[in-house]
Amino acid sequence: IVGNLPANGDHPMHPFVIDGSGNIFMDVGSATNSCQIKSRVAGSPGHKLCTELQTRAGIWRYDANKTNQRFSPAERYAAGIRNAVGIAFDPGGQLYSTQHGRDQLYENWPKLYTSEQGQNLPAEELLRIEEGGDYGWPYCYFDGEQRKLVLAPEYGGDGGKALGDCARKKGPEAFFPAHWAPDALLFYSGSQFPTHYKNGAFIAFHGSWNRAPGPQQGYNLTFVPFAGGKQVEPGKYEIFADGYAGANKDPDRAAHRPAGLAQGLDGAVYITDDKGGRVWKVVYKGSPK
Repeated sequence: IVGNLPANGDHPMHPFVIDGSGNIFMDVGSATNSCQIKSRVAGSPGHKLCTELQTRAGIWRYDANKTNQRFSPAERYAAGIRNAVGIAFDPGGQLYSTQHGRDQLYENWPKLYTSEQGQNLPAEELLRIEEGGDYGWPYCYFDGEQRKLVLAPEYGGDGGKALGDCARKKGPEAFFPAHWAPDALLFYSGSQFPTHYKNGAFIAFHGSWNRAPGPQQGYNLTFVPFAGGKQVEPGKYEIFADGYAGANKDPDRAAHRPAGLAQGLDGAVYITDDKGGRVWKVVYKGSPK
C-alpha cells in the first residue's frame, strides 16, 4: 500500500487504523528521543529546526484502497507526536492516539531536574488528533503536575517554568504517569460491559524501563471514562487490570507485558502480551448496570 517508510532510529514501527472511508492513518514515530544534535548525550542541545519532523514524529494519511503509494512529507496529517503506538477511533469516528513521552530529563539535564522529577516527568498522553495539529514534540513536553506543555531543556527550557511557544501547541485529552509506555488504545463500543464503560478508552501500558532509581511502574490496563466525546473528569483514570508483571517489574524480568487490545463481536475485550505470549479474554458477568 505504502512504500519507503522510515524504518530506522528509536521508533521504527508503524501502527495504523483505517476509517470507514478507506483512509489509513499511520504512526511514524520519531527517530530520536528529543531531536538533540548528539542523540541522548547529556547537555547536547536540540537542532534549532528539527528537520526530523518532515518525515517522522507524526501521523500520516493514505488511501487504503490504492497500491504502490510512496511515503511523502506532503501526506502528513498531524505533527509533533513522538511515538503514537496506540491509535484508534472513538465510536463517533474521532481519531485519537497515545503518546510515549520523552526520556532522560534528569540524566541529560541534572542541573535542571532532580532524579525524582526524572522519574515523574513527562506525563504519558492520550491525544485527540486533528488534521494539521501540532502536539509539541520535540520543543515541548507535558508536565502532569502543572497540567500544561512546557519548554524542553534542549530548546531553552529551564526545568518547567518557561513555556516558549508551547501554549500554542495542542495538549492531551488525558494524561498518565511518566514512562508507563501506552502501547494500545481501544474505545469500547460494545454492550457486554456495564454502561460505565460505553464509549470510554482502554489503554494497555507496556510498563516502564526508565524510572530508576525508583521502582518501575505500569504493566497494566487502564480505563478513561468518556461521555459526549470528552473525558468525564480531566486528570482521572481507573486501573482496570493490574499485576501482569508479577513480583518483578524490571522489563526484562516481568512475567507479562500488555501490548495490544481488541474488541470482539460479542463485546469481550482481548489483551495481548508480548512478553509471556498470552492473550486474555475479558467478559463481564453480572448486572449490566
